[in-house]
Amino acid sequence: MKLLVSFAVIGLMGAPQTAVKDVTLPPADARVKTTAVGLGVQVYACVPQPGVTPAKYAWTLQMPEATLFDPATHQPVGTHAAGPTWTWKDGSEIAGEVIQTQPAKDPASVPWLLLKTHSTGPEGVLSDVMFVRRSETQAGVPTTECDAVHQNNIARVPYQATYTFYTTGK
Repeated sequence: MKLLVSFAVIGLMGAPQTAVKDVTLPPADARVKTTAVGLGVQVYACVPQPGVTPAKYAWTLQMPEATLFDPATHQPVGTHAAGPTWTWKDGSEIAGEVIQTQPAKDPASVPWLLLKTHSTGPEGVLSDVMFVRRSETQAGVPTTECDAVHQNNIARVPYQATYTFYTTGK
């Protein structure tokens, strides 16, 4: 029998470490309904920044395109797309608005988010979801040049994230 043991070493050298508050956690009355792993791409366009002279260019997020997988069975359960929206395999759908953001530990990874959501589809798994949290992000940030030469280029950057869907008051 194999035994896996994990140890956390905090502040062995220098001053004590202080924990950074995770602002992407939902309100205290929120309850996890389901969790999915998103695998896909973040789609960006290289565009000039408005109101900046001389022109400066930046990668601007256009939309995510991801398949959602059950973390236990690894089977697809839904999709994540522009809006942002999440659609479950039963047809239920929610749209979200970002209310909190926190940088990922790795600057090459998209930030963690907390989104307030509302149902936009038929009854189903996602119908009563009020919050979505994107966490445990891996990659998703463009690393190629974005300047006048690359204006209007599209970058499709692979990423992975954990999406946790929350209900409230239950």
